[in-house]
Amino acid sequence: MPSKNSTIAFTSALEQARLIRERQITPLELTELYLSRIDHQYDPQLGSFYYVAQESAIADAKQKTARLTQTDPSHLPPFFGVPISIKDLKSVADMPITYGISALKEKISQSDEGVVAKIRQAGFIILGKTATSQLGSFPYTEPEHFAPTRNPWNLDYTPGGSSGGAAAALAGGLCSMALGGDAGGSIRGPAACCGLVGIKPSRGRISLAPVGDRLSGLGTHGILTRTVADAAAFLDIASGYIAGDPYWLPQPETPFLAATQQSLPPLKIGYITSLLPVGEPAPLCQQSVFNVVQQLESMGHQTIPQAIDLSSLIEPFKTVWSTAVAASEVPPELLTPMNRWVLAQSGTAGEYLQAVTQMQLFARQLIEMFTSIDVLVAPTYMHPAIKVGEWANLSPEETFERIVNWIFPCPPFNVTGQPVVNIPAGFDDNNVPLGVQLVGKPGCEATIIALAAQLEQAQSWYKLRPDKFA
Repeated sequence: MPSKNSTIAFTSALEQARLIRERQITPLELTELYLSRIDHQYDPQLGSFYYVAQESAIADAKQKTARLTQTDPSHLPPFFGVPISIKDLKSVADMPITYGISALKEKISQSDEGVVAKIRQAGFIILGKTATSQLGSFPYTEPEHFAPTRNPWNLDYTPGGSSGGAAAALAGGLCSMALGGDAGGSIRGPAACCGLVGIKPSRGRISLAPVGDRLSGLGTHGILTRTVADAAAFLDIASGYIAGDPYWLPQPETPFLAATQQSLPPLKIGYITSLLPVGEPAPLCQQSVFNVVQQLESMGHQTIPQAIDLSSLIEPFKTVWSTAVAASEVPPELLTPMNRWVLAQSGTAGEYLQAVTQMQLFARQLIEMFTSIDVLVAPTYMHPAIKVGEWANLSPEETFERIVNWIFPCPPFNVTGQPVVNIPAGFDDNNVPLGVQLVGKPGCEATIIALAAQLEQAQSWYKLRPDKFA
């Protein structure tokens, strides 16, 4: 039977914030609980953190605990005293940022990026930096000279990538929510592999300040959470234009959190169970889609099969992906063999611009589908999670082909810039979670949040936790 401390560790972030405001638990007690689980109990098994901010987290928690006794709770920010982790591709002032490169372990960020500043303003306590694949390039988290990151549900398997450490830490009860990033499925895939909610917001919803956009609109910050409400509330605090952003969206008329309580009218919901030319997902992944579709039908929504052809997308996406490695300006000798191979694929500036144009043409075609449907249901990955090190001895060419044949339900919606939420969708035969994507129209996070909340209420996936970490 789970202990009281374990129960609190797996409690939703919004509920933790309520307990703090009601003074049933202090920020210091909650922070010490997570630091203990990280340092002494579980992270040695998971490898989910590259840096633990022990001193600064405790100092912040003490300050917030003192403030709690002096402040009207209604005047506190929404996530006051709640511990969060930050993916180690994001800048946090006075903390290392390695990008999954061991030679950069001593590189210290000089400032917070925009989303981190908003996280601080919302009252969060930053626990540290979570593991990522090198440069965020891959859907598994095993960069050289770091321990591989493992899945709390089955330690032999990957938690995905590139936000693999974020997903493993959250699923293992080592933080309350986890900041990630998604340029090709890097939030949704790990969320699927670890039984979590993971939202990739619309392009322009969360600012990339102070940097520009190096991926032609593919990448965005996003969040991994235990509940849909946590994800929605995070979007409320993280969204918004910062001067100079290349893309931006107006603030929604009502908070995203309110969408979790909305009763939806009957929607037209498309679904796919195959992707040309990649093929059909594994039977369990197909069945996960069918299960969600049946649940939605029982709720009164109309479901309509759809087809997507990715033939014109794979090569342009590969070109832009490889250019991102070149743009990092990391010396080739610091790169893994796989990233060196990716670097070698980068072409000329003209080829890059041609690839961007091809992606934009693809996006126009795909978004046209949404003139006749409100939401699309799709598998998150084509097959269940792989074992840690399963592809380690393959050539880069073989690895790339395996990656495409695993993750490619995700990248199309980075190309279109649409909002997507991964929801948990059962388990495979190895007790590793599966996921399904709910894809919304551009700028329509509220619809997929409301729909995901309906499914969550019916399925209660947030109650599940891996036995070894409970």
